[in-house]
Amino acid sequence: MSKDVKISILTPTYNRAELLKNLYNSILKNINFGLDIEWLIMDDGSTDDTKEIVQNFQNQLIKEDENVLEIKYFYQKNQGKMVAINKLVEESRGDYIIDCDSDDYFTDNAFEIIRKAIEQNKEEKDIYGLCFLKFDQNGNNMGNNFKNKKTTMFDLYFKEGETGEKAVLFKSDIRKKYKHELENGERFVTEARMYHKMDEKYKMICINKPIMICEYQDKGYTKNIVKQFKENPFGYYKYFEEILQKDFKGVTFNKRLYAIKHYILFGYLTKARKNLSKIRNIENKILFLILYLPGIVKTKRKFS
Repeated sequence: MSKDVKISILTPTYNRAELLKNLYNSILKNINFGLDIEWLIMDDGSTDDTKEIVQNFQNQLIKEDENVLEIKYFYQKNQGKMVAINKLVEESRGDYIIDCDSDDYFTDNAFEIIRKAIEQNKEEKDIYGLCFLKFDQNGNNMGNNFKNKKTTMFDLYFKEGETGEKAVLFKSDIRKKYKHELENGERFVTEARMYHKMDEKYKMICINKPIMICEYQDKGYTKNIVKQFKENPFGYYKYFEEILQKDFKGVTFNKRLYAIKHYILFGYLTKARKNLSKIRNIENKILFLILYLPGIVKTKRKFS
């Protein structure tokens, strides 16, 4: 494949200057695998030397006369990760788009894997992207291997027993039709809400190879999940409301419980009225009624 396929890497960041070098170096290691790369960075109001670090990257490429990577720096004042990604998607010019957080970086052969996957699946017309594995720094899979080659994100996690984060390479023309929807001025919503809307029209191809390494930070979104729940309950409530309007045929019992328990939790946090009409499946309605009062009691204890 010639360098006629362009990849846009999107990185939202806040006070992570010391981590960006790992990501930068991992991109450089992947430059020679036949892809045109642009790296778009959205600084969400950092107070460290993020801007200077990125400028150093840019100057280094100029100094070495390396026209191998285009780095674009953007700045916004504390609007959050999801707004940052929405803006970067608009600015991207690639044929494909991939999000890479500032505490993640690519494996040494990531772009080779990506290039081959694009070539092997170029005839697939009804997919929104390619889904790859993520590993931690110790070489452990952060979830399970994929069972099916072609699926949806909803089926992957609610029917096929998948766990852990994945790295998704989106087709740009499809990805640009969607954005992360935020509720009531909140700054965060789970990426899965957007994925599930994409699932309604498209599928994705799963490849059992890792392309990204992740090391969660103490101040990251994942490690502070309870804080995220309390600060962004409306987006989560809408997410679980939308899930419970889906056809649950084939959904595992544990995932039913997961969806209903969280719907109750965020219903309490948002002070939403109990509304069975928002739940499509009769089994889920019954479970909701059984779990409602215990769920409210547990939520009060945990979040009061």
